[in-house]
Amino acid sequence: MLRRSCDIVVSAALLVILSPLLLVVALLVRLESKGPAFFNQTRVGRNGVPFRMHKFRTMSVETGSGPVTLGGRRDSRLTRVGAFLRDSKIDELPQLLNVLKGEMTLIGPRAETPNFVEHFTARQREVLRVKPGLTGPGQILYTTTQAAQLETVDDPNRHYIEKILPEKLEWDLEYIRTQSLRNDLAIIGRTLLVVLTLGRRG
Repeated sequence: MLRRSCDIVVSAALLVILSPLLLVVALLVRLESKGPAFFNQTRVGRNGVPFRMHKFRTMSVETGSGPVTLGGRRDSRLTRVGAFLRDSKIDELPQLLNVLKGEMTLIGPRAETPNFVEHFTARQREVLRVKPGLTGPGQILYTTTQAAQLETVDDPNRHYIEKILPEKLEWDLEYIRTQSLRNDLAIIGRTLLVVLTLGRRG
């Protein structure tokens, strides 16, 4: 109950405070390429229940639909604005709406797409016992040390499933096992450090 109350208060406050930034970003996305400002994608939430996760659109609409395919920073599908949004993690801010609606929480495992969840082992599916998070240990690990690997392999999806995803899930499972306020504050601090570092790099 305390976590849910915190999710509501913080997500609502941030949506109000950041509303000017969100409006500017939405306008920039629309001005650079045709299509909607937001991108809504099916993700797997708590207890395996699917939901629509909100993000700012970072790719051209011509990429089409279908199974999720991964690409690196040099992905030709990325728009110029989209590349900056990904680097700065601003593209993730609309997920505050998911937190406010109760589909996500501020800190927790990454919400994966169905085509990646189908590769989870029985043990790895334990991450589905909790709500996915806007940020979490597995997401920080992926952002800081492994995302660039997708630019150097022939099959990014396979590399992600076989090499990156298992390590991310181990970090998330450890977070669930040792969850505490102290750990949550540490994750928030590390997330801010990642955002600031990648924002300067972008």
